[in-house]
Amino acid sequence: MSEMHTIRIGDSLDRLGESPCWDARTQALAWIDALAGTLHRWWPATGQREAHSLPAPVGSVAPCRDDAVVVALQHRFARYDFGTRQLTTLAHIDSEHPDLRLNDGKCDAWGNFIAGTLHYNRAADAPLLGGLYRLRPDARLEQLAEGFALTNGPCFSPDGQTLYVADSTARTIWAFDYHPERPLARRRVFAQTEALGSGPDGATVDAEGHLWAVLVRTGELARFAPDGRLERRVALPATHPTSLCFGGPQLATAYVTSISRSVHLAGTRPQDGGLFAVDGLPAPGLPTCTFGQPD
Repeated sequence: MSEMHTIRIGDSLDRLGESPCWDARTQALAWIDALAGTLHRWWPATGQREAHSLPAPVGSVAPCRDDAVVVALQHRFARYDFGTRQLTTLAHIDSEHPDLRLNDGKCDAWGNFIAGTLHYNRAADAPLLGGLYRLRPDARLEQLAEGFALTNGPCFSPDGQTLYVADSTARTIWAFDYHPERPLARRRVFAQTEALGSGPDGATVDAEGHLWAVLVRTGELARFAPDGRLERRVALPATHPTSLCFGGPQLATAYVTSISRSVHLAGTRPQDGGLFAVDGLPAPGLPTCTFGQPD
């Protein structure tokens, strides 16, 4: 690999940039400003940009097989069509508590969308609401797990048989045995980030099976080996980066979103809230899985 370097892409200034995802079909990158409800789309080859409005707050998005994205909104999942700019509700979670909302999500290799919740303003002795959900392409919804205060970074091993998902509040990345037709199994700790000074935020897995997690409070990426060992840390030019994905024709570029001013964190640099591209990483990413992927 060539020497690592990072540049800022464009001049977007998101309050809470999140959920970057690469669409191989269109060779476009999508990401959101979760608090503003803005859905961005950008084509690196041409520089073309689009901005779409969704009901805020938005937890995450992932590409569909056609010109659309699946969206995690506050208490529901929906499909947003880029061409018609129409939003169609697919399913609701089993709670409409005002302090609960859907957060980060990603698709598995079988075309299901996995997303979890954020439960905020919660008293220390109050039960955690929500959890981790699996939305199927036919809009069936099932709850896979409970007990997550702030779900972030769901992603999969290269063979799709291990699901990684973080609870940022607990500063822990968990691993589960995963099968698309079965409950999650064998929950275990994959990595803990307390000693790194931050909870883990968005995450993805590269082609070597290493997991990349954003350290939102220290402005870094952390790369963990498949056995959970910390392999490296990469400093970023953002006070509070939030999430990442691999993209580009060879999946060799990591695109990273960031915060300018969210509910609890605020950037201190002029470029905070921007989108960044990191090149020269030790391995490319895995192909993006889409909602409704199997034929």
